[in-house]
Amino acid sequence: MEILPIGFLEFGLKDLIETLIIAVVIVLLYRWIRGSFAVPVVIGLIIVFAVNAAVSLFGLTTINFVLRRILDVGILAMIILFQPEIRKLLYNIGQNTSLYKFFDRGGSFSVIDEVIEAVKSLSRSKTGALIVFSKGATLNDLVDKGVGIDASVSSELLVTIFNRDTPLHDGAVIIRDNKIVAASAYLPISQNPNISTVFGTRHRAALGISEVNDVLVVVVSEETGRVSVAQNGLLTSGMTIQKLRYEMQKHLGEELPDDQEAASFRQSELESG
Repeated sequence: MEILPIGFLEFGLKDLIETLIIAVVIVLLYRWIRGSFAVPVVIGLIIVFAVNAAVSLFGLTTINFVLRRILDVGILAMIILFQPEIRKLLYNIGQNTSLYKFFDRGGSFSVIDEVIEAVKSLSRSKTGALIVFSKGATLNDLVDKGVGIDASVSSELLVTIFNRDTPLHDGAVIIRDNKIVAASAYLPISQNPNISTVFGTRHRAALGISEVNDVLVVVVSEETGRVSVAQNGLLTSGMTIQKLRYEMQKHLGEELPDDQEAASFRQSELESG
């Protein structure tokens, strides 16, 4: 069935579907590489392709031969250059987040409440903290290298762990299946060159783990007490308690409160904050 039967142009339903698929893939690829060093690399490859087309058009055989040899190894070069991005993409594809959100939707509200109370206390005292919510990723490699803990999440325990005088304060707490499974876990540091210099190792570690895993990381700055959240390789700084709760609920698959509940909730947060 033709949709646009204009002269020699035959554009059918199948062509429309293919066009939409290609457009979606291009948008997803742009979102995937946006903000990374991959953008200038892609621009460079586009320039190479454009120059190759131009020299072919003008019959410059020697230059065309050289450019074709470069393009022949382009796939291997892409794999090498984009290795971190490809690993992140494949990992995210393998992590079917919709399944675990469907089968595990309860029990997170109390965990969120306890973490919120701990973050308030840590922020007021300017105590550095790094809390990883491992919803879809097991993070067994990090858990095994940290100090194993099998405890219910409580604000008192979190504040104690991150106290400067305790041996477990230097590192991250990992929360999985609504339990604290590890403390003093060391996270991979992000190599993203676009990270602002105002962020230290704690924030770079939060970004690093969020770049390759389906996690939400809450960071409390030791210098300013400011609260940040890292997710999907993006860092949001200066989070309010209300916004922090919203992001945690969204990540853990909890239903968000309706307008009336949200209004009373915001007021209670302000009063207790």
